[in-house]
Amino acid sequence: MCGIVCVFDYKQERLQMRQQILDMVSCVRHRGPDWSGIYDHQHIVFAHERLAIVDPTSGKQPLYGREKRYVLAANGEIYNHLQLKQKYCQNYPFQTASDCEVIIALYEQFGTSFIDKLNGIFSFALYDTEQKKMLVARDHVGVVPLYYGWDYRGSFYIASELKALEGYCNQIKNFPPGTYMDNLDGKTTQWYHPKWVNYKKVQNNQTSIKKIHDGLSDAVHRQLMSDVPYGVLLSGGLDSSIISALAKKFSTKRIESGDTKQAWWPQLHSFSVGLKGSPDLDAAQKVANHIGTVHHPIEFTIQEGLDAIRQVIYHLETYDITTVRASTPMFLMARAIKALGIKMVLSGEGADEVFGGYLYFHLAPDAHEFHQETIRKIQKLHLYDCLRANKSLAAWGIEGRVPFLDKQFMEIAMNLDPRDKMITDQRMEKWVLRKAFESYLPDDVVWRQKEQFSDGVGYNWIDTLKELVESSISNEMMQHAHYRFPVQTPRNKEEYYYRNIFESHFPSVQAALTVPSIPSVACSTETALKWSDQLQNQNEPSGRAIEKIHVDGYKFQKPIEVSDA
Repeated sequence: MCGIVCVFDYKQERLQMRQQILDMVSCVRHRGPDWSGIYDHQHIVFAHERLAIVDPTSGKQPLYGREKRYVLAANGEIYNHLQLKQKYCQNYPFQTASDCEVIIALYEQFGTSFIDKLNGIFSFALYDTEQKKMLVARDHVGVVPLYYGWDYRGSFYIASELKALEGYCNQIKNFPPGTYMDNLDGKTTQWYHPKWVNYKKVQNNQTSIKKIHDGLSDAVHRQLMSDVPYGVLLSGGLDSSIISALAKKFSTKRIESGDTKQAWWPQLHSFSVGLKGSPDLDAAQKVANHIGTVHHPIEFTIQEGLDAIRQVIYHLETYDITTVRASTPMFLMARAIKALGIKMVLSGEGADEVFGGYLYFHLAPDAHEFHQETIRKIQKLHLYDCLRANKSLAAWGIEGRVPFLDKQFMEIAMNLDPRDKMITDQRMEKWVLRKAFESYLPDDVVWRQKEQFSDGVGYNWIDTLKELVESSISNEMMQHAHYRFPVQTPRNKEEYYYRNIFESHFPSVQAALTVPSIPSVACSTETALKWSDQLQNQNEPSGRAIEKIHVDGYKFQKPIEVSDA
């Protein structure tokens, strides 16, 4: 993962703007501590802070096309770069082994239509020095962050994080996932058009357990490409346990060699975090023992978590309650991971959105609404779980990869018949996923009920946060909250507490508007609150807050009929 800051068509004096961009990009240096690069020409400045994962010795950025016609600053990974080079770019004179250089070669050949050929996580800016054209794009679901804005002179900026633009831009927005921009008018064009957003395209599809298994296995395999030491995040829940088991399966061979050579770092390290005695620490150790990783349980204290909240909100750039709760332990864990020299980790984010794994999905009224809720959740991932996973890790110079959100795997998982994803009296949440990987893990892990990350690290963590905000934010302050925060007024004391901290880092209203502020119960969307009276008039993100949703885990009794073809 890297950090980029770019300005197009700037109006200031050149040296003044160059220094300004250097100051701005220094705000995201934590994302890329390995190298700094800058391009400055024709009223364009590209600044790049590199985290070297692939081709550490020669892949520094910005990257240039032949005769330096094209300039590229990219943040992310292109997992299928070798296949793309082989299929489309055999005559292109690549100058590095960087996976991102294929972006230039494909753009030269296909123009903007090449973006849909990419399978990866990315945000990038590309500039054609001859035609004086720009291209800015973001990956399909927004795993990698990107913001854009304008200053009062009309200069157009993009940056990996909000903090680089705050104080410089008087307009700031989230760059929408799955889109690109090729002009300076602020209009984005959708490049990602999955057919599964139409329920009619999926409602009668065949569900294949084998395709789920093989598709996710392939996703993990291709995402292990790395020239530096890597690891896995292992909470002990279903999703991270599956990813960890698959990573262990492939970790002995070097992916880039087509699995013909031994891996450079064949020992796979796994990491979990929690309060002493937390559910996740115990479950993670059990899984690590079963699959054979070198496991590192990282304990934190409640006080360490409380002390970190200001920095967490600065790095995460949000005041969303669930995100802050879950990001704090992850932020502390990331620092410990960095201390061991790990620069990339695989994580289980995205499975609950793709398979409908959150506990409130038990209340979905029918398959159509179940499927629509998964789509709503996926379309907002860049504001929540993707943001948390990326920025919590990037704060310490670590890249996070999310195989459940692999573009090719999503084509398999989101094209399943939604009826086979639904929760019934006979099958628990994510049953098809559990069935696909039940042979990899102990039964009590495969059939362990969903535990939200902020709960699983230890229930005392959330309880103490509630006590803290209750003592810090008075009822009178809440009564006058609409005067203190007239835009996106906090709905409860915890949001008010986080919003205060956020504003101390990011005082502009434009910054506040980049953060979602909507009613939610157990991580639901606002629309799903209509499913049940039980979800109405509450605003507690934790699933355990609602007794009916947080039912006891149960072992599935009767198989549903699915194809193994």
